[in-house]
Amino acid sequence: MYALSLLFYFSDCIRRNVGAKRTGLGFLIVVWLLQVTHIVMRMWTEGHFPIYTTFDFLCIFSFSLVLMSLAMTRIPRSEFAILLLNIVGFAVTVLNRLWFTAGEISLHNWQTVHGLLIMHITLANLGFAALTVAAVFALLYMFLHRKLKSKKWNETMRRLPSLEVISKTMDGATLIGTPLLGVSVVLAVLSIVAETRWMLLLDLKVLATGLAIAIYIGYFISKRRKQFSAIVMARWTLIGYGLVIISFLSNAYSAFHRWTGE
Repeated sequence: MYALSLLFYFSDCIRRNVGAKRTGLGFLIVVWLLQVTHIVMRMWTEGHFPIYTTFDFLCIFSFSLVLMSLAMTRIPRSEFAILLLNIVGFAVTVLNRLWFTAGEISLHNWQTVHGLLIMHITLANLGFAALTVAAVFALLYMFLHRKLKSKKWNETMRRLPSLEVISKTMDGATLIGTPLLGVSVVLAVLSIVAETRWMLLLDLKVLATGLAIAIYIGYFISKRRKQFSAIVMARWTLIGYGLVIISFLSNAYSAFHRWTGE
C-alpha cells in the first residue's frame, strides 16, 4: 500500500495528474489506518504503548511522518514535499522490517525513572519527525533556489511553493523539533542522574545528540541576528539533521541507548 501510494504521487509529480494524486492520497490514508491497527495490536500484545524497542520506535516514527503528510495535503503545492517525506517514511518502514524484530525488552534497570524514559522516547520521536520535515523543506529550498539562480524555469518549479513559504515552513518545523529533542535530552540526563550512572553523561549517544541540538540552537541565533542568507540556513538545517541521523545510528555503540533498557 505504501509503495503504491508513492508510485501514484511520483506519477503526479512527474506530470500533473489529479486522478493519480487522489489515488495516492487514498492509499496513504489506508497506510495510516493499517499503522494505527498495528500499533493497537502491539499495545494489546505487550500490555503497554509499544515504544521501547528500535522496531517500535521506527514504527511510530513512520506513523508520525504519514500523519504529517496527510496534514500537509491541505497546503497548496505540497506534492513534492509529501513525496519526499514519504520516501523517508517508506525507507524507514522497509529497513525496520528487514533489520529489527518486535521482541520483548527488559526495563528492570530503569524502573526508578520509568516515567522519564517514556517521555524521553516519545519526545525524541516527535522531534525526529519534525526535524525530518524541516530537512525535506531545506532540500526543496536549495533545489528551487538553484533553479531560480540559473534561470531554468520549468513545470516542476511551478508545482513548488515560493521560497518564502518553504523557508517559513522549514523554520517552523525546526522551531517545533528542536525544543522537543532538547527536552528529550534533558529527560535522558535526569534519568542518568536519578540512576547515578554518571559515566553515561560522556556516552557517545548523549554527546552526539547534544552536538546536534547545539547546531540547531546556533541556527536560531544566526536566524535572529540575520547573519546568513536563507540558503546558508537551509544547509545548516541539513547539517543538523545529519547529526541527528548519526546520533540515532550511534545506538549500536552507546551504553545508554542500546534499546535493551540496560
